Order: sequence, then structure tokens, then C-alpha cells
Amino acid sequence: MYRLALMQKTDALSARFLDGLMALSPTAVWAHGSLAGGDYQEGRSDLDLIAVLPETITLRTVRRVVALHRGLRAEPLAPQLHCSYLTPRTSADAEHPHLTWAHDHVMRRPVTPVTRRELHAFGRVLYGEAPTGLLPPVPDGELAAFVVRDQRDFWRPAVDKARLWRQDVWVDLGLLTFARADVTLREARLISKREALELLPGLGAPTEVVDDIRRRRYEEPARRTEDWTARRGELARAYLGPAIDRLVSAYG
Repeated sequence: MYRLALMQKTDALSARFLDGLMALSPTAVWAHGSLAGGDYQEGRSDLDLIAVLPETITLRTVRRVVALHRGLRAEPLAPQLHCSYLTPRTSADAEHPHLTWAHDHVMRRPVTPVTRRELHAFGRVLYGEAPTGLLPPVPDGELAAFVVRDQRDFWRPAVDKARLWRQDVWVDLGLLTFARADVTLREARLISKREALELLPGLGAPTEVVDDIRRRRYEEPARRTEDWTARRGELARAYLGPAIDRLVSAYG
């Protein structure tokens, strides 16, 4: 009953969002990430969405999007709902910065080749047309080039910023994204965070850190101390720096 009640919160949030979005006459709404890939953890995973709007996004559109998301704040899971807004004119460009609501404010960011490949491979249609009818496919070469750039230009510099690695999100995403990148570059396919977690020990990741991620994502997290938080960050950084360097050298 507890699990059912939790899923009802996700369903309720999704339904309220879609109901409010109808005023903008979307062409399609899709889920990607954990919800689409079957690894969604209620209350822990983000609810990652893409909405395709029929017309050019104006200042009036932005205001309506902001009002829509702010109107959802009473929902318990609302902070985890992220949505990028595309239009037919801009949807094909993987580098175009799209209007996005995430982390309780608006921003502009691209819908990356990884997200686009997810949408084609296992995107979940919540409303309207399927991704294959509106987004061009992502060639393996384009996907690989993006993954290498992401590891080299975003994650490798981040490893040198020690303060970041006291936060759960950097430890979790840093290691999981690396394992997923490794598989994508070797096999030209995407894997879930759960699969990445299982692969990390074989890639040489510190077992203590992998176990910590697993507990916090799938189980009840153990009580932690400031000493462990600091040690965990240093272990993650000590592993990721050389690992990313080797990956980029091999595929860059």
C-alpha cells in the first residue's frame, strides 16, 4: 500500500502538469530518464519531461510556463519535475538552448544527444506524437562525440573542485555518468543508473562509494558523519580524475 500511495503522488503530479499544459496546446509531451527507462525511484528520481509547443516561444509563453510550474508547488514531488520546451522550428538542433524549468526556476539549455537517443530508444509518450515523428535520430558518432565532450569539458574540471564532492548529487552523478559513458563509447548503447551501479566495481570504482550510492538510491541510507562525507568525496575524485583521463584519451 505504501508503494502504491507513493506512485499515486507521481501520477497526480503528472496529471496536474498535463492538465495545465493543455492551455499551451502542446504537440507532444514525453518522459525520458529514469521514468522512461524503468529505473524510476519515487521521491528520489527526477521526473524528466520534454514538451513540444506548436509556436515560437515568446515572453508571454515563458510567463505562462512559469505560472504553470509555480502552480504545482503544493505537490510533494514538484521540485523534481523538470521540463524542456521545444518547438518544431528548434527541435532538430541538439545545441539550441531551449526554455527549461528545473530546480524551481527557468533557464535555457540544450536537449542533448543523450536525451534524444533516450527518447528514440525508450521515450515514454505522455501525450501526442511519438519522438520518432518529431526528432531526427542521433547517429552513433554524434552520440559518442557528445559523451566525450561531456566527460572532458564538464566532469573532468569538476573533479578538481573539492567542495562539490561533499554533496550527494555530485558523487552519485559523477560515478554513474562515467559508467554510462564508458558503455556508450564501447557499445553505442545507453544503460540505466542501476546497470551503471552494477558495473562500477568492475571499472575500478571504490566499493565503499558504490555501496553508499546504492543504499541512498535503493535502500535506507546509513547514518553518515562529516568524516565519511569528506572521505567519500576524496575517494570519488581520486578515482574519477584518472578514469576520465583514460576514457577521453581512448575515445577523444
